[in-house]
Formats: sequence, structure tokens, C-alpha cells
Amino acid sequence: MTEDGTGLLTIGELARATGLTVRTIRYWSDEGALPPVTRSPGGYRLYDTASVARLELIRTLRELGLGLDDVRRVLAGERTVAEVAAAHVAALDAQIASLKVTRAVLSIVARRGSSAEETTLMNRLARLSATERQRIVDEFVDEIFHGLDTADPWIRERTRSIGVSLPDDPTPEQVDAWVELVELLQDPDFRAAMRRMIEYNAADRGPDTPAGASKWFFRRLVELVGDARARGVAPDDPEADAVLTELLGADADRAAVLRRIDLGQEVARYRELVSAVRGEPEPPRHQEEFGWVVAALKAWPGR
Repeated sequence: MTEDGTGLLTIGELARATGLTVRTIRYWSDEGALPPVTRSPGGYRLYDTASVARLELIRTLRELGLGLDDVRRVLAGERTVAEVAAAHVAALDAQIASLKVTRAVLSIVARRGSSAEETTLMNRLARLSATERQRIVDEFVDEIFHGLDTADPWIRERTRSIGVSLPDDPTPEQVDAWVELVELLQDPDFRAAMRRMIEYNAADRGPDTPAGASKWFFRRLVELVGDARARGVAPDDPEADAVLTELLGADADRAAVLRRIDLGQEVARYRELVSAVRGEPEPPRHQEEFGWVVAALKAWPGR
């Protein structure tokens, strides 16, 4: 404390009183967060006891991660500590979310031994905003459904609502699946295969066919074939022909149905990736039931 009876502190005394370095206090002072009360005749900065309390608040806010601009606003009364804290919490939440994505990407890179190019691509795709992810999906849906207004609306909405957003704390597996899904959605061959499936669906539907009929058909297939298998009906048994007629109708083009099932197997990876991004169990593929139908269609191709 100075010896002139004013009770003012030099910057060195202030440092000893607070445990901060002279360099730190001088920097905060130069930045306007802790202006000196006055200066000595020799030009040295002088501080009072209120400066000690102010300095403790500065240190607390800085330790909490606030920038000096926010600190100055609080000290000037332009913003309350609560307001600044709330804004800082939001910023920290965004930073934490970003770090979680970084952790997931690095985990994949470490596991795969990824190249620099693959790492760059993976990081870019993982950090796409929700809007950017939705744009990729919307472009995909618009292309494969273009001009096919009679396609089942249930399929359209189900396709549009696929895994467009990663959770706040994605696992490496979810990031990996999202990156592969984006690449798949942009693959011309995959888009062509999906387009053919939608064309088949649109061709089958009449003007009065209700939405969700496609979902009902698959359930019916699993039910009928499951019952036939439980009764020991083999695909090459004559009874299998009757099961196909009950499922498909007497006039169905069985060769076309077989082509559609084969096409569905081509896009099975798509469904697996969507489930992985969502963190959901992989949907049942009913491979035994579809395998039975394929074998039956080959044994009983119809007319």
C-alpha cells in the first residue's frame, strides 16, 4: 500500500493481495476491464480496495471462460452476470456438441487407419447442419419420385424422414453410418435402383389405393409365407403355387415380382444405414420368408 495515506495499491501490491501476476493485471487493465483509480506522480497505476473486489470478479468470470468483452459489459453494468452466463452456456453447449462429433470422427479414423482424404470427407459430412442434411435427403427424394404421383405416399414420407440428423452425442458407428448413407444417396446406381422400385410401386397402384398399402402387402407376405413354412410347405410343393396366388393374385406377373424382390435386396444396405444413424435396431429383413418366395416364384413362374 502506498505510504501517502490514500490507501491506494500499486499494481505489485494488488498482485500480492490477489495472487495474480503483475503481467495479468496489467493486461486486464490495458484492456479496460480494470482501469486504475489514478496514477502516482511517477505515472504508476494505483488501485483502491474496490479494485480488489473487481479483480476477483474478473478472475472468476475469466476462469468460467468468459471473454474480456463480456467481462467489460458486466463490469460496466451493460449486462448482468446471469445474462452473460446464459449466453455462455449456449456457446458451451455448441462447443461440446462439436467436440463430441470430433471424438466420434477421430475414433473412426483411429479404428480404420483412414487416409487424409477420407478423414477430411468424413469430418465435413459429419459436421453438416440439420438443414444441409435435409437438403441432401430432399434432393434424393425429389429425384426418385419425380413424375410418379401415384406412388404410395407412405413410402415417400418414410423416405424423406430418414436419418437426417445425428444425435447430440453420436457414436462412431452412427457417424460412420451417416457418412456412408450420404455417399449412397448421391450414388447414381443406387438412385436408379430406388427409382425402379418406386416405378414398380406406382404402376401397381390404382386411384383408390390407400396410403400404406405397400406396408400392408409386406406384412401379408410375412404372414402367409410364415404360415406356409410352419406347415412344412416347401417352395416347390404344389401348395406353394396356391400361396403365391393368394398373395399376388391370379393374374400377377410373377417374373416381374421376382425382379422386384431382387431389386429390394440391392437396396437393403440403405435400410441398415438408416437404422444405424437413428440408433435403432436393424429392421427385420425376413430373409427366410423372402427367400421362400423367391424359390417358389422360380419353381412356379406362372403363365
